[in-house]
Amino acid sequence: MFEGKTVAVVVPAYNEEAQIGQVLATMPDFVDCVLVVDDASADRTAEVVGEHIAAEGDAPRTVLLRHEANAGVGAAVVTGYREAIRRRIDVAAVMAGDGQMDPAELDYVVAPVARGEADYTKGNRLFYRRAWETIPRHRYLGNAFLSMLTKIASGYWHVADSQTGYTAIALAALETIDLANVYRRYGYPNDLLVRLNVYDFRVADVPIRPVYDVGEQSKMRLWKVIPTMSWLIFKRFCWRLKQKYVVHDFHPLVLFYAFGFLIFWAGMLFGLYLFGHRLVRGPVAGTSALFSAFLILTGLQLQLFAMWFDMERNRDLRVKSPGRRPGSGEPEPRRS
Repeated sequence: MFEGKTVAVVVPAYNEEAQIGQVLATMPDFVDCVLVVDDASADRTAEVVGEHIAAEGDAPRTVLLRHEANAGVGAAVVTGYREAIRRRIDVAAVMAGDGQMDPAELDYVVAPVARGEADYTKGNRLFYRRAWETIPRHRYLGNAFLSMLTKIASGYWHVADSQTGYTAIALAALETIDLANVYRRYGYPNDLLVRLNVYDFRVADVPIRPVYDVGEQSKMRLWKVIPTMSWLIFKRFCWRLKQKYVVHDFHPLVLFYAFGFLIFWAGMLFGLYLFGHRLVRGPVAGTSALFSAFLILTGLQLQLFAMWFDMERNRDLRVKSPGRRPGSGEPEPRRS
């Protein structure tokens, strides 16, 4: 237990036979239950976990849950969450099975939820002062881009590093959100943030050290993920506006967003038409060009006002980051 609250750690694992044993061996003592979800691995992941369970004796704290077919990391996390709900666990954390999440920082991630300060905490590798040097550049840039989109889509404007899976969530939040429809693959952290915001749950960003070069093998391809994720984030943004500002309660910011979007793109399309006319047929009227610019600027202004309204509406959901532990400094990332 952690400060009187039961804690479970969900460990989604797919082909992690080389790393999963170390992840389980270094799990902190305050963890009551470790829920390993084997997402139909093709290697010895399940066997390695089984050996660890056998070594724990007659009352093992590790539980192995298995998918018959590969369903994605989001689906694996949801399976673990459902088991945590069934066991009435107070705080459910998530640590990947590839060793990229330092178990020494688990108490730091769990603390705000266990103490009732937040309903959901997530690690933030971008707060680490040497993140640019530690995180591979293409992943840093891709993460920063998706984090910017997620701020707008989720309404949690203080949250960065949206793609990290090092998180902790309260039982009440798990029982409220619709787990059946959480995105099943890499976009699940973004989707989960959107769903939490609809119900006004408090979210804390916790600075953590990025961990690389520990033998992990990334299964994510940014050139495929970013377009897919961008479309997912846009859809979830529209869904959040409908649920939070139309269905649950009305707020005029939806009108600002809607009219701003329409007016902006009307101005853009008209501007493209004028540009084509200038290239093919000759000069266009100055008033037409001014009208296009007017539409574009007005549309942008309306959307910026909508963002400002959204920030004000969600200001109370921000939990101040606790910062790094006193005296912890900025240690070097763990290496193999």
